Parts: sequence; C-alpha cells; structure tokens
Amino acid sequence: MIDLKKIDLLGTDFGKCPIIAGPCSAESPEQVMECAMALKSQGIKVFRAGVWKPRTRPGNFEGAGDIALQWLKDVREETGMAIAVEVANVRHVESAFKAGIDILWIGARTTTSPFAVQEVADALKGTDIPVLVKNPINAELDLWIGAFERLDGAGITHMAAIHRGFSSYYERIYRYSPEWQIPIELRRRLPGLPVICDPSHMAGRRELVPYLAQMALDMQADGLFVEVHPNPDQALSDKRQQLTPGQFRDMTGRLVYHRNPEPSDTAYLEPYRSKLQDIDIRIIQELAQRFVITGDIGDYKNLHNLAVLQPERYSAISSILTEKGKQLGLDEKFIQLLFETIHTESIRCQINQKDTI
Repeated sequence: MIDLKKIDLLGTDFGKCPIIAGPCSAESPEQVMECAMALKSQGIKVFRAGVWKPRTRPGNFEGAGDIALQWLKDVREETGMAIAVEVANVRHVESAFKAGIDILWIGARTTTSPFAVQEVADALKGTDIPVLVKNPINAELDLWIGAFERLDGAGITHMAAIHRGFSSYYERIYRYSPEWQIPIELRRRLPGLPVICDPSHMAGRRELVPYLAQMALDMQADGLFVEVHPNPDQALSDKRQQLTPGQFRDMTGRLVYHRNPEPSDTAYLEPYRSKLQDIDIRIIQELAQRFVITGDIGDYKNLHNLAVLQPERYSAISSILTEKGKQLGLDEKFIQLLFETIHTESIRCQINQKDTI
C-alpha cells in the first residue's frame, strides 16, 4: 500500500479548499511578479508557473527554461509564496532542486510514458519533495496509478493527483473531457490520496473555468489548480483558458464549499439510499437474466454458423432505447453509453462461449 500524506504547503484563505494558481508559462520577470503579487493579495500561498513547456508541434513557445527559475525564486523571496513547477526529465529535476523549488508536478504527457515517470522518480530518490501527478492524456487509470507506484518506490510520500481531463475524439464542450468516474475510482483504489482539479485545462475556455471549478468542489475535490495571467490575451501559451486576477477573484468569491455530512444528514438520506440500493439490486438481477438469454442466443448462432455481431439490429435497438430514454427524461448520451456497454459485454460473452464449445 502506498503511504500517502497530505501536502503541507497547500493553503488559501478561501474556505477549506486549497488553491494553487499562476500563469501557464513564466514569460518574464515582470509578468510572474505582477501575477504573484495579485494572487498573494487574494490569499494564495502556492504559485505555479511552467518553465519547460511540452508542445504538440515545434515552433510554439516551449517555456523560458532555466532562466525563469530565477524569476520564480524572486517571487518566493518577495511574496513568501511556495513555488510549483512542472518537470519531465532528470535535468528538469536537477535544475528545480538547485533553484530550491518547493513543489514539482508531472504533466499529462509525461504521465503517459512509464519510462519518463521512472526517470523522474529515480532522480527524486533520497528526497521527499511534494509531487503532484496529472492524469495521463488518455483515460487509462492504471497508467495514472502506476506513476504513483513508481514515485512511492523512490521514497516519495507527499503526493497528490491533478485531475485535468482526458482527450476525446468525440465532439465536446470542454477541451478535455472530465470523465469524473476516473478520479472517483482513483480515490477508491488509493484511499487518502488528495485529488486536485485543474479546471483550466479541462475547460480550454476561461468562461467555463468557474463552472468546472464548482463542479470539482461538488465532486469533493481536495483543491484547485488554476491558470491566472495578468493579460491572458497576450499570453504565449494557452491564452484562451487563463483567467485575469480579477476574474479569478470573482470566481473564488462565488465558489460554494461543502460541509461534511452530520448524523442528521445521514438519518434523512438513509431511506432514499435504501431505495436506490433495492433498485440497483434489481438492475443487477435483470442484467444477469439478460446475459443468460444472451448465452442462449450465442448457442444458436454458433450452432447455425451465424456471425456474433449484427450491426443493423444493434443500430435499430440503440435507436429504440435512446428514444425511449428521452421520453422518460434520461440523457441521450447516457442511454447510448449504457447500451453500448451492455452490448459490448453481450458480444464478449457470446465470443467467449463460442471459444469454449
């Protein structure tokens, strides 16, 4: 079991939810100092800024590099704020340590590569600096957990996850799909691990950042990781998703922080929870019966040399169920995803059954 501890350096005056904030990239000494002073005045205690920026294509701004570490040191000396930067390899780690950086984070692209994570973990052996790990670009939970296991193997105990959303080929509102079920499962698999939400990358547009930040708090996020820039429209990277200090102040002033349930809340909710459990049990029982019938169909198809998958029928049933769900007030995408999951399991059962005959 990974030994996890809360990160002591997180903190803010905004309720109980710690917020790490700062620009996507450190662009100049003036820019980072102006931003830091504005955030310090709002009670923020941890300042984030990218020094080395992994970009999809060459020619885009890839960060100011090592020189920016001095700018961030000046910020800490002037404001007393802790400093967090992203690292992706041994050289980054070594430079960050020389500059006395307080917190490191591993970006989504790095988390996607076990080799890169292991390289960073090996470079961190013998230290116990707090390390935040962003989710991998693809929705692959084991890859995310593997990063924590590698850091744990290096002796790092002060860790937290950053949920920044996942790439999707489907049409979407957000830059990166939240896929809330994945951080929920992460909490279940690694109980006690703090999970911080990055609504900036998730949104991709600044007008959506407050909405996602509140949604993260509704999902019991342990903190927020927000991009703030003195002049976002002139930013050298991710200009569309960064808030101005004023917009950040407005957002934090409107956030609703939830209290922990009390015995009276539990007593009130228990009858509803009991009803839900009864319904869930019936759903499981109905699904079990469905797969028994699926098996009978599989036997017939195998006996008469029929293909397991019949796309026309799948399409017709999907349309019928989607329309029925809409009539009952259910979300269309939810119904499609639910039926897709059930149908995929049905195909798997029929294929497995065919293999055993």
